[in-house]
Amino acid sequence: MKVDIWSDVRCPFCYIGKRKFEMALEQFEHKDKVEIEWHSFELDPNAETLLDKSPYDYLAERYGKSREWSVGTHQQVANSAAEVGLTFNFDHAIMANSFDAHRLIQMAKTKGLSDQVEENLFKAHFTDGKNIADHQVLIEIAKESGLDVLETEVMLKSNDFSDEVRYDEKTAQNIGISGVPFFVINHKLGISGAQSPDTFLGALIKAEEEGKA
Repeated sequence: MKVDIWSDVRCPFCYIGKRKFEMALEQFEHKDKVEIEWHSFELDPNAETLLDKSPYDYLAERYGKSREWSVGTHQQVANSAAEVGLTFNFDHAIMANSFDAHRLIQMAKTKGLSDQVEENLFKAHFTDGKNIADHQVLIEIAKESGLDVLETEVMLKSNDFSDEVRYDEKTAQNIGISGVPFFVINHKLGISGAQSPDTFLGALIKAEEEGKA
């Protein structure tokens, strides 16, 4: 069984969705037969890395709302994350462009390490307050995830894997994906958003049964 997941590592619901999907997968009888492929999606391809702007101010300005509204919205998201065992520290989060992080994930895909890199990028951004646009941070994440440091340094200094990121994004556009996370099971069953583990499990079971038909 193949599960394709479009995700952005600066999307809080993508991290929550990842954890909920993993919770479902743990309950799935045929979990050892599931192949997961991560795909790139940028919520805002033109996003600037803003070291001096909090996510509260960023969201408030983007939607023309008050900072108080933004703080409350972020707290609701943090509460949802806590329900699945994640810690979101928005007070320390750095607004960062995710393109190079996606290139790192694409490189990791060629080494069978994309899930580790995806997880460590999410943690770096939402829990540890690290700048995921900073190459040194990305190199540290690569090392932590099992990637070669020198190979990662060379990749980040080049344009390698840019085409792969753009291809994933173009594919998402072609099949009508406008938001993430978005899961596609066996190339036909689509699930949008950070659904409950029960919803994911039901979809996996349905796909398994359809595969036998």
